[in-house]
Amino acid sequence: MQRSLAVIAVLAIAAHLPCSGGGRVRDLPPDPKVVRTAVIGGMTMTGLWPAIAKRFEASTGIRVVVVATGQRPQLAKAFREGKADLLTMHSGDITTDLVADGYGIRMRPWTRNNLVIMGPPTDPAKIKGLKSGEEAFRRIAEAKAPFVDSLGMGAREVWHRACHRAHVDRTGDWIVRDQAVPKYSILLFAEKRNAYVVVGRMPVLFGKMGRGGMQIMVEADPKMRRPYIVMEANPKRLPKANHAGARALADFLLSEETQRFLARFRADEFGGIPLFHPVWPRDAASK
Repeated sequence: MQRSLAVIAVLAIAAHLPCSGGGRVRDLPPDPKVVRTAVIGGMTMTGLWPAIAKRFEASTGIRVVVVATGQRPQLAKAFREGKADLLTMHSGDITTDLVADGYGIRMRPWTRNNLVIMGPPTDPAKIKGLKSGEEAFRRIAEAKAPFVDSLGMGAREVWHRACHRAHVDRTGDWIVRDQAVPKYSILLFAEKRNAYVVVGRMPVLFGKMGRGGMQIMVEADPKMRRPYIVMEANPKRLPKANHAGARALADFLLSEETQRFLARFRADEFGGIPLFHPVWPRDAASK
């Protein structure tokens, strides 16, 4: 069953990705019947975006095309150049600047992904199975167990925020400086040092980073999630964009239908934990 779902996901992604291939940008003229989208790689990799696009197309008759997918700087560049009508990716300074510089409007969070604490099988701080990242970081600090201070923005932000709430001192010889090259080798870097580290759950589940013997220790803490935003092209700055289509698609992402879909999407394949979490309405998403 999992293999069949994986094949379906790949086919769906292929139907919506740029012809030039994933991780690249495609030039496509504006079209009132098409919404050109710039989408963070995790959403295309997992099949989420093709699944949502299919639902939107069936509901509205408006076609959704991915013109850019990959890392955030690449997507932001395509959006600034007017190649996309709608953009969705992790929030941060890069998205705020797009709005501040007048390229994007109506920036709204619409889903979240999980970050997890990975560690060696020996689990020196005895954190495996905990549901609280704060408690896990407290135990790691008390045990002076090696911990890699990841340079990844999301991982570092989650760790710092949790340690602040838990009153954990982030100093000492147990803190290991992140020197992993390339960045997706950070799990192997941590493994060599018998250290814990925070990374995104999806790259681990989908084999985007080598993990060696490293195991997921904590993965179900709601406080260890990062938001994704959606924004539409600003008609004053990008007048040729399909603004009506982008508005309709953005609203669809925040609709109750889509929010409920997020809570169910491929959750059964991964221990009942969704790959993407709804932001609202909480009661509807849990039904």
